[in-house]
Amino acid sequence: MVRFVFRWIFMVWALPLATGNVVAAGAGHEAVAAPYATSSQVAHFPIPLAEYEAGTDLGTWEKIRLRAARDPFNVAATVIFVLAVLHTFAAGWFRKKAHEAEEAHHAWMMREERAAKHKPHENAEDDVSFKATIYHFLGEVEAIFGIWVLALMAAGWYFYSWDDVKAYVGHDVNFTEPLFVVVIMAIAASRPVLLFAEKGMAKVAGVMGGTVGAWWLSVMTLAPVLGSFITEPAAMTIAAMILRRKLYRLEPSEKLAYGTLGLLFVNISIGGTLTNFAAPPILMVANTWDWSSSTVLMNIGIKCAMAILLSNVLYFVVFRGELAALERKAHPELEGKAPLWVERDDPVPWFVTAVHLIMLGWTVFTNHYPPLFIGGFLFFIAFVQATGHHQNAINMRSPILVGFFLAALVIHGGCQGWWIEPLLTSGLHPVALLIGSAGLTAFNDNAAITYLASQAPGLSDYAKYMVVAGAVAGGGLTVIANAPNPAGQSILQRHFKGGISPAKLVMGALVPTVVAILLLMLVKSALMHD
Repeated sequence: MVRFVFRWIFMVWALPLATGNVVAAGAGHEAVAAPYATSSQVAHFPIPLAEYEAGTDLGTWEKIRLRAARDPFNVAATVIFVLAVLHTFAAGWFRKKAHEAEEAHHAWMMREERAAKHKPHENAEDDVSFKATIYHFLGEVEAIFGIWVLALMAAGWYFYSWDDVKAYVGHDVNFTEPLFVVVIMAIAASRPVLLFAEKGMAKVAGVMGGTVGAWWLSVMTLAPVLGSFITEPAAMTIAAMILRRKLYRLEPSEKLAYGTLGLLFVNISIGGTLTNFAAPPILMVANTWDWSSSTVLMNIGIKCAMAILLSNVLYFVVFRGELAALERKAHPELEGKAPLWVERDDPVPWFVTAVHLIMLGWTVFTNHYPPLFIGGFLFFIAFVQATGHHQNAINMRSPILVGFFLAALVIHGGCQGWWIEPLLTSGLHPVALLIGSAGLTAFNDNAAITYLASQAPGLSDYAKYMVVAGAVAGGGLTVIANAPNPAGQSILQRHFKGGISPAKLVMGALVPTVVAILLLMLVKSALMHD
């Protein structure tokens, strides 16, 4: 019962957060008029970047110091953000404590049962440890930033007012991306879409023998490139679902599990760079900087495709022995057994698959307009109900958790521009700017990094290129570095004992990140000039 209550408390909190600006964008903010001439924002915080000092003779750290002194809320918001990041690193400890609390509670229940000579609680739902549930909640990575949003809201209330808090969350923060990710994840994870993608990758894997290693190469190469056309979150969902079925259920070693996860995160981040609308960090700057799909493809996409191929070959060489060993575990346990309903492979009629693909395309096409893609999603759900004998149940838990995570990250990220913007515009050498952008991406969503850069005046084409190159290259280092990463984590984390370790994820992603940085830095393009 306690777990049920906390689950619904979480969902009731998550849904308003994920849909806040859609519902409240036009709601009454009469009490808080737009306070700044340089911005249309309604809340008094955070202070728009254009309202700060304009002097170019100020050093980076002097700018940061003056901004901190002007508005103490800046410091509070960043401290809260840092604590949230540190909390994600401690998530494993909370999960461990949750298991210990569950074991202790179970032992207590057994003692009570022996003493009373009957089971104290006939309803199994009542046999839940409140303490363990709290620890589980604190160890849920997708929930952590949302938990710390409460602290940020308290800080906004303390330094400003409750009206400002409502105006910031309900009007000034744009939740379109979290909403889009929720919808695209649900559609991409549907059975017709997964079978369609799996059949395409099966043809490539079949050419290479159809082994576990062949499937690994096929998914790690094709899915990231597919992300340039169906968006990165959809590609991540498809890749993670297929990898879960073809690789992770075979219980690979920890080294292979983290190596594959890190490589997948990096490949998805750089794989969406063949167009100007699929990768969030490029989408944020494409209109402002007038970057067409051809510009992105010729200057960034080709090099990222080369990086995917090179990294895949390196990892395949390292893990080829274990991948071959896993082949022996791939099929015997299924012989003579009927497949689970969700794993059945009976064919889906072509018109059902076509409708799903059309709805996927509609969601991508209308990704800037929540009423349109959410309305389309409602039609999609109705169609799934009508063709239920060809479908699996739509599991909304993972999409909602990921949307909640991203919504909370957007709320926190909107208050971090005061210190990130001076670092990006500090006159660093372009190479240092690339590495710095990749480093910042590890601790903040890469789309936020490039968005802040797009607001900075006077950046050269070379500097713009380096900021974006660093943002996409660093998008696999942490779960929070790129919007699709939480989707991959949500799907695959059950295969990692004690949850996904941030430190081990960094190690798994480090080599492909370096490969991407080197190719983006060394291979010249039209935008790379002094």
